[in-house]
Amino acid sequence: MFTQIRKRDGRLVLFDEVKITDAIFEAAKAIGGTDRQMAMELTSKVLKKLQENYNNDVFTVEDVQDTVEKVLIEDGHARTAKAYILYRDRRNRVRLAKSDLMDAVEQILIETSKENANVSNSPSAKMLQIASAASKTYYLSRLIPEEFSKAHRNGDIHIHDLDFYSKTLTCVQIPLGELLHNGFNNGHGFIRPPRRPASATALAAIILQSSQNDMHGGQSFPFFDTDIAPFVENASEEEVFQAMEALIYNLNSMHSRAGAQVPFSSLNIGTDTSEGGRKVTRNLLLAYEKGLGYGENPIFPNVIFRVQEGVNLNQGDPNRDLFELAMRVAARRMNPTFSFMDASFNKTYGSQVSYMGCRTRVMANRKGPVITEKRGNLSFTTINLPRLAIQAKGDIDIFYRLLNNIMELTARQLYHRYRVQANLKVKDMPFLMGQKLYLGSENLGPNDTIESAIKHGTLSIGFIGLAETLTALLGEHHGQSEYAQLKGLEIVSHMAEKTNEFAESYDLNYTLLATPAEGLAGRFLKIDKKEYGIIPGVTDKDFYTNSFHIPVNYEISLFDKISKEGPYHKYCNAGHISYVELSSPLINNLESLEAIIRHMKDSDIGYAGINFPIDFCMSCHYQGVINDDGCPQCGGTAIRRVRRITGYFSTTERFNDAKLAELNARVQHMKIEN
Repeated sequence: MFTQIRKRDGRLVLFDEVKITDAIFEAAKAIGGTDRQMAMELTSKVLKKLQENYNNDVFTVEDVQDTVEKVLIEDGHARTAKAYILYRDRRNRVRLAKSDLMDAVEQILIETSKENANVSNSPSAKMLQIASAASKTYYLSRLIPEEFSKAHRNGDIHIHDLDFYSKTLTCVQIPLGELLHNGFNNGHGFIRPPRRPASATALAAIILQSSQNDMHGGQSFPFFDTDIAPFVENASEEEVFQAMEALIYNLNSMHSRAGAQVPFSSLNIGTDTSEGGRKVTRNLLLAYEKGLGYGENPIFPNVIFRVQEGVNLNQGDPNRDLFELAMRVAARRMNPTFSFMDASFNKTYGSQVSYMGCRTRVMANRKGPVITEKRGNLSFTTINLPRLAIQAKGDIDIFYRLLNNIMELTARQLYHRYRVQANLKVKDMPFLMGQKLYLGSENLGPNDTIESAIKHGTLSIGFIGLAETLTALLGEHHGQSEYAQLKGLEIVSHMAEKTNEFAESYDLNYTLLATPAEGLAGRFLKIDKKEYGIIPGVTDKDFYTNSFHIPVNYEISLFDKISKEGPYHKYCNAGHISYVELSSPLINNLESLEAIIRHMKDSDIGYAGINFPIDFCMSCHYQGVINDDGCPQCGGTAIRRVRRITGYFSTTERFNDAKLAELNARVQHMKIEN
């Protein structure tokens, strides 16, 4: 009867009525049907309707599917019709996913995505990102249950590192001392324990690289000073300095993840008072201060200096000189950042707490010892907090009802991912699990599943855009009034309580995260602006504000900003960070820097840093604040601009649009005269 049909891409192809019969029969089989003859009879009725509606005109695939649905319903096959509709929807989603994937591949071949600001534009990076795009498509259309997939696509939640959903875990605090003392195997043979500082730091770099190849997040040494100390005791200051300089060079040049990037690395230092530990900290800071070959600012590692009363904070403390050196280096290089062991939520653990560059903190453990080392975050998912406030239309009760619902969905999604991760085997992560880096992996063989290890990890519920949430609910954010600040603390404390309830009900380490993601902030904002329009103070920028931070464009004093953000840290036990913006380096004003750090400590902040422009002329190697007119020394316009984003450093040419918008909107909290 019919000879042609128009496909979705516009092509005319031969019409085949058997495909209609096959589709109807597949829908019938889904509800237990076995009568193909009935499917053929229904196909005849579909053909008759097509003849009535289109006569000799060419119709489309969509026209046929619409007609099948009508015939099934009109002929009394409601259950089959429902199954057919579901089948049609599933096929459409798969088809759209394939189309989206091809669009993504086309863009990647032009330039890699800038969601991760430290991924290069190399051929290896492009291959990795094409694989990443394919993985995301597969997981959203095939593996992840529809309620979670839909929530992610719609922008209600964001499943971080979606491309690694069933492959691996996020991050780990590496037991460096154990690996160096016992030796290890990175897949190409056994590496014996080192004897000298240079060998120890060279192996430390290899360990970071090997571990990151098994994971999708950052890697950290929680006790770098203590772990390297035994290997420097009999070495000269010059030898130790050379070893630390080589480590910094390695971590800014050696590649991981198929050559796509250098390892995301963090080193925690500052509280070891032994001669060896002090020597490690001193020379690491001096090497970082010196910079790279022409004085460029290192991007990695992220150096985190632990501040602690009785150890380094005050005059007379054994490591006071190292704290002063850390401040001097931070005043020039922005690193180190500072973690506070005397914060109310850290003090219980002494010097045990360690952070990672982006802000991750791992302490809570229902399944074993409450320690940092050999543990990490398994995965995290972020809630679009401003969207809930927009939907609530100022009604706080509706907002909390929506918040509870989305938190419960997020907890279920994290548990689904946990079950997927738990079925991975040791051989799937040969270095991380095979070399016993993870607590609980000590007695596992290559073919054993890893649940006995990862039960010690954390599952984190994140949030973004508290400022816009408060503006949507109250008409002002927490930087503008004490009332909004109280409501902000109520919201975040409520989220912490709900997260603790999930930890109890699932008997897993659920934690609350102050999400680090300006790129995600842009994704959420773009979706919400399209759906809800421009709402002043809420969707009128290109990004939502990072976690609980005061908006970056809001004029507020440095000390007030710290005081406002400090109380939120204790609720975000999965990680938190605050920073302040300065107009330029603080090299000649260390007294002011110490006052800032002490105010951070007094405000019960757990982890914080200072931000300022670090510009470097590629022509004459001048370093300072360089405006768009060019280098003040040689006039050169090839300028390397380093900025902090989500806790780590990157150069601005790798920032995506949302990150650039956030960077350009930042106001300075202190003017520095150098």
